[in-house]
Amino acid sequence: MKSVAPELARSALDAAPDAMIIIDGSGVIQFANRQLSSIFGYDHDEIIGLPVELLMPERFRARHIAHRQQYTESVRIRPMGVGLELFGRRKDGTEFPVEISLSPIERDEGTLVAAAIRDVTDRKRVEVELIHAREAADRARELAVQAREVADRANQGKSRFLATASHDLRQPLQTLELLNGSLQRLPVSAAVAEAVAQQGVAIGAMSRLLNALLDISKLESGAIKPEPTDFTVAAIFEELRRAFAASAAQKGLGFEVSAAEECAHSDPSLIEQILRNLVTNAIKYTQRGTVSLRCVTSPEQMLRLEVIDTGVGIPTAQIQYIYDEFYQVGVAANSSRDGYGLGLSIVQRLVRLLNLKLDVQSELGKGSIFSLAVPMSRTRVERSGASLPASAAEHPPGAPHILLVEDDKSVRDATRLLLGVEGYRVTAVATLAEALDEATRNVIDLLLTDFHLANGETGTAVISALRESLGTHLKAVLITGDTSTAMRELPRDPLMRITSKPVKADELLTLMRALLAA
Repeated sequence: MKSVAPELARSALDAAPDAMIIIDGSGVIQFANRQLSSIFGYDHDEIIGLPVELLMPERFRARHIAHRQQYTESVRIRPMGVGLELFGRRKDGTEFPVEISLSPIERDEGTLVAAAIRDVTDRKRVEVELIHAREAADRARELAVQAREVADRANQGKSRFLATASHDLRQPLQTLELLNGSLQRLPVSAAVAEAVAQQGVAIGAMSRLLNALLDISKLESGAIKPEPTDFTVAAIFEELRRAFAASAAQKGLGFEVSAAEECAHSDPSLIEQILRNLVTNAIKYTQRGTVSLRCVTSPEQMLRLEVIDTGVGIPTAQIQYIYDEFYQVGVAANSSRDGYGLGLSIVQRLVRLLNLKLDVQSELGKGSIFSLAVPMSRTRVERSGASLPASAAEHPPGAPHILLVEDDKSVRDATRLLLGVEGYRVTAVATLAEALDEATRNVIDLLLTDFHLANGETGTAVISALRESLGTHLKAVLITGDTSTAMRELPRDPLMRITSKPVKADELLTLMRALLAA
């Protein structure tokens, strides 16, 4: 086979992508291609005949001579410096990372060593950048985890604060409300009666503002989580009929609730809260005529829950502002106002939370229609019975005996005073044990209990314990300042009514009379 011409061999080596050198047994450079000149900065003729150690940093040169001598004793193809960081040194003294592969060339005159040298500066930079990127990603993940933990702790703290604030702020308001209700029922002079009436108006305004602010705070903090389920529209409509029929009648308005056999799929408690706010708004802005509730089936398996009024209506230009906080239609800033313009702001937040749609149609001077689109349930839900068992409707003649369970002394005394003025026989206790003791000694017609009691006791536990002890379907009213998911998860009970603090004296008495007469 013919040997390759020296010129062709040089051309091939000059075309190689890496720097190539050939050294003899004493470490002197016998050949160098163009890439070596390009990488190290030496002219070709300048580098020939120089020791190879000239191409490496001074701190490695002495050690390299020993390594080179060991290699010549056992030559083979291999990478140089396995596991080590290798560096080259340019003519100008700058250093850069390299990779070197060694190959022996056997000749009669002695063994030569060919070295392929690759500048890996760019690759090393990319590797460092990748390491930094991974470290940054790891730090970001750690920070994200820490942020989630902090957010979770903050949300838990907010939830605990809101639950505590809700209960603690409602308690004194409940006391004021009940005391005011008692004063309204006592014979007093005209001047005192007027003062008591004005006091009642102020307490009512405080209660509405507190409820609205707490609702908004819970929504802002993320404390409210939707719990969608299938439910009957009729059940919610019936609750709203009981809640608003009296207040509408007091204003001389009709309150019409259409029959609804449809079933929906969403969070029934939050849907009821939306409709409550809409009905409250409708009654407030309607001076004569009616406020109506109806359910209409629409395409795409949707239900439209509509609140219709014959009130003042909303100017078209103002509809876009009605969901703003503290905005009220037709009420100038800094003027006297009925309410605080928070109801529809709460409605909008709840609608967004449930991923629903609320439409408004209004004509100035003729009324408004608020239409909430809710998904229709794919399964049929049976309505829970609203009637009471015959045995539970019986109670002894004379003034009904009310067992009141309330751990807050001021609320307990105010409630006992109100019920006494109204003509009820009242026994007031603070704990479950006291309630059980009283129930074994006297006939109880109605249990009135707070939800959160001292030492972790709850009103629901009191109701269950008394029913089990008496072996009867005891009627009960559960009063609570708690609006958390725990209240929303309570099962519907035809023998129990739930009302939120601060409850008006008239509303509480109406609720009790209806339950006793059922």
